[in-house]
Amino acid sequence: MKIGIVCYPTYGGSGVVATEIGMGLAELGHQIHFISYKRPARLISFHENIYHHEVTPVDYPLFEYTPYESALTSKIVDVVKYSNLDILHVHYAIPHAIVAYLAKSILQSEGINIPIITTLHGSDITLVGKDKTFSPVVTFSINQSDGVTAVSEHLRNETLNNFDITKEIKVIYNFIDFKRFHWTNKNHFKKMFAPENEKIMVHISNFRKVKRASDVVKVFKEVHDRLPSKLLMIGDGPERPNIERMCREVGLCHEIRFLGKQDAISEILAISDVFVLPSANESFGLAALEAMACKVPVISTNIGGIPEVNIEGVTGFLSDVGDIEDMARNTLKILENPELHESFRNNAYLRAKQFDLKKVLPIYENYYLEIIENYKISI
Repeated sequence: MKIGIVCYPTYGGSGVVATEIGMGLAELGHQIHFISYKRPARLISFHENIYHHEVTPVDYPLFEYTPYESALTSKIVDVVKYSNLDILHVHYAIPHAIVAYLAKSILQSEGINIPIITTLHGSDITLVGKDKTFSPVVTFSINQSDGVTAVSEHLRNETLNNFDITKEIKVIYNFIDFKRFHWTNKNHFKKMFAPENEKIMVHISNFRKVKRASDVVKVFKEVHDRLPSKLLMIGDGPERPNIERMCREVGLCHEIRFLGKQDAISEILAISDVFVLPSANESFGLAALEAMACKVPVISTNIGGIPEVNIEGVTGFLSDVGDIEDMARNTLKILENPELHESFRNNAYLRAKQFDLKKVLPIYENYYLEIIENYKISI
């Protein structure tokens, strides 16, 4: 198949998932065409069967805001026509689903037909999509898609409960590529951060308010008061300056390292003892799954799709949003009991294996073929 993939090329979950799907399908022999405003972050080297088409909006003085959607629409039309795509898969509803619908309409006017699949990832539904400014567009574009998927049962239910959706939504969970994320012995590397063999807690996010990164610091302080420990904060975003100030206020700057955005995430996770995810909203919890693939137990909140990934008392613990004491207590329960810690590490890995990319790719392949066949019948 020749597959077009439209996504945000960033470190966010939707961009990561879209890129990993494309790379995995390319290895199976499919021809993949990424369409985005820059090369996807995870697409860091040359891959056979993969092409990237950069969207370059026109910067014209008349426009106060550069019309990216129009440029993206034109680029999709161009790629579909001249690369002879069989299907277009757009990730994140806003604005990609409505742009895909417009591109499809233009192509149909020229006698070219192509089915569209929209994958919903989370905040495009639970946060941005609920805004009255976007809600009608989100509803229309989902209903006009030929296939719709969601990354968790929670997100599927949220979509059906908050929008007037007439389309069937298929749940295809996010996944983990075990060629990229796996545990290896990195004790020599661990000494860089924990020279006295302190326990290492880790958090990865885009530092938006919804991630509640300040709660990570609060939990760490409670743990650090009881147990020699270090905290690694990976990622960047609008809340980072506030979190850094908070670290200074509690006097823990020497125990907390802000590492910024990292490509070698698995190497850092491999030396970590506990992963902390205190988010106020997560439709799946991809960062938690990546940690689990590296044998790191997860301390998380119990909201959204996280309980579909992190199993209470098996791979980690779940707490209410903002319950610092419970998260700290659960962290200490794991770190102070070597046998329990080892059990959780192994359980986390086994749970992550259930989301192996090798198991998920055939689901996408079959879904593409199903949508293509149904579309041919409908026209």
